Amino acid sequence: MGKAKVAILVGAKGRGSNMRALIEATHDAEYPAEIVRVISPSEGSGAAVVASELGVEVRIVPYGDDFGLRLCDALLGCDYLCLAGFMRILPNEVLKLLPDRVLNIHPALLPKFGGRGMYGHHVHEAVVAAGETESGCTVHLVNEKYDEGPILLQLKVSVDSCDTADEVAAKVLELEHKAYPIALKRLIDGGRSQAQNTELHS
Repeated sequence: MGKAKVAILVGAKGRGSNMRALIEATHDAEYPAEIVRVISPSEGSGAAVVASELGVEVRIVPYGDDFGLRLCDALLGCDYLCLAGFMRILPNEVLKLLPDRVLNIHPALLPKFGGRGMYGHHVHEAVVAAGETESGCTVHLVNEKYDEGPILLQLKVSVDSCDTADEVAAKVLELEHKAYPIALKRLIDGGRSQAQNTELHS
C-alpha cells in the first residue's frame, strides 16, 4: 500500500514549526505518509517560505469569495489535511471532502482553554492565570466548531514551575512537535482511539 498523501493548511502569520515537524517526520522511510503540498493564504507567510525551503510544493489560496471551493480544488488528490497555524473555522466543503481526515493541534489539554479566541499565547496566558499545574497539547479531528472535534491524542507536561506564559509555551511547543506526527500516523494506521495522556517532562 502506498503512502497517504497529506496536505498542510497554514495561516498567514504562523512560523511553521508544527508544519516543519510533520514534514521532517515523513522523511522516515517507515512513516506512512508524505506531505505533498502546503496551502497558504499568502505567499509571504513564514510557513510558506519554510515549506519552499524544504522542497514542498506551496499552493496559494487567498481568503475571500468561494474560499472553501478553491481550497477543495487545492486538496484534490490528498487523503488527509493537517491544520498548522490556521485560525479560522474550516469551510464545510472541506469537511465533506475529507470526512474524519482533517486534523488540528491545540496548545492545551482540551476541553480546557479551547474555543474562539483561545489560540497561541492567549492559551498559555490563561493557563498561567488559572494556576494550572499541568498543560500540554491536543491533536483532534476538525469539525464545524472551534476545538470540539474528537480527540486523537493528548500529551501533557507539568508547568508547576513555570511563572510566565513564555515558559509554558516553550514546554508545550516541544510536545506539539512530538504529538502531531504520532497522531497522524495513528489515524492513518487506523489506530484512532480515545484521548491518551502521556507525561513526557517533569
